[in-house]
Amino acid sequence: MPADLAVIGLGPYGLPLAQAAVAAGIPTIGYRTGPEAGSLSPAELRRMLSGGFRPTTDPAELGRVRTAVICAPTPRGADGGPDLSQLEAAARTLAAHLRPHTTVILESPVYPGTTEEFLRPLLEEGSGLRAGRDFHLAYSPSRVDPGNRDVTPATTPKVIGGLTPACTESAAAFHARLTDKVVRARGPREAETVQLLETNYRHVNIALVNEMAVLCNDLGVDLWDVIRCAETKPFGFQAFRPGPGVGGHSVPQDMTAPGGRGLRMVELARQVNDRMPGYVIQRAATLLNEHGKSARGARVLLLGVTYKPDLADLQGTPAREIALRLRELGATVSYHDPYIPSWSVLDHPVPRADSLYEAAADADLTILLQQHRTYDLQGLSVKAQLLLDTRGAAPAGAAHRL
Repeated sequence: MPADLAVIGLGPYGLPLAQAAVAAGIPTIGYRTGPEAGSLSPAELRRMLSGGFRPTTDPAELGRVRTAVICAPTPRGADGGPDLSQLEAAARTLAAHLRPHTTVILESPVYPGTTEEFLRPLLEEGSGLRAGRDFHLAYSPSRVDPGNRDVTPATTPKVIGGLTPACTESAAAFHARLTDKVVRARGPREAETVQLLETNYRHVNIALVNEMAVLCNDLGVDLWDVIRCAETKPFGFQAFRPGPGVGGHSVPQDMTAPGGRGLRMVELARQVNDRMPGYVIQRAATLLNEHGKSARGARVLLLGVTYKPDLADLQGTPAREIALRLRELGATVSYHDPYIPSWSVLDHPVPRADSLYEAAADADLTILLQQHRTYDLQGLSVKAQLLLDTRGAAPAGAAHRL
């Protein structure tokens, strides 16, 4: 059966799209762009394969579809903006096989202008076709919330911005097969800037509440109670919660383009969030000192090392820096995470605790970095000699909170 859709990039953006397309009955091929890939359980993979999904390494198959969606990873580059190397490779591969009347949609996180100024020339030069005349070209920000069972592609509105009105309508027609609502932007730059705003909104608000955590600790105020009360306000407030740092695949962008005008608030937010692992180390050392122990030689157990709860994803996790800094202080570090069977920091393996309660009882300090559903924090607070809760997840009074 010929495929209707090619998903180029099977990482955190492409794999959920492929799953949604297969569930909607769309024959889909998946083409990996690099080493990064999402994870599927054997049962999920079987369902996708039986539903018409075909992973492929043959680029020629990209020329046999009506719609190609590029979901190549764009991690933070040396300049702080997105690294477009995998996107470039994906575009060149697609261009060599692009046929007239194909709809190409970019869904990777990029800075405004990328679709028109970076992707379009690559596709046109490699194919000999002209965007907006011979093939449709559009941008749609990926709206994926990994691990969130309450959010599905069908219930998440999709923003579409095409190079021409016809491009917008072609891309909208495809996504209307997956979602209940399609929102049309004026063009690709507007759609790209939607992604920029949504990503930066998250990082700026997390930075604000992270600063509040530091302030409230200095003042002796229970921030978690403050948030509990504040989120009862029915307007003008959305609750964010502090943590040991910010991870994930969508990096904050403090520039609208390489060398372009900067967003001062986003740069400040990045600085605040990047300081949080160091603040966790400071609080850990203080707690140990208050209990007559030194960080040097202390046994420290890290609970949950993924960037998000109930997800086997280490992308951008602050646990790496925290483990590294603890080692630099001379602490002996171990970890427990039901989703990560082995873990290394700078190529040095971190011992994994097999028995959670025994490890917590043996450790001088246990630090909760991620709140997985399997963790019984009430029981852990009883077993642990000293518990630092960076997520405000333990019962009030059962642990030292960030």
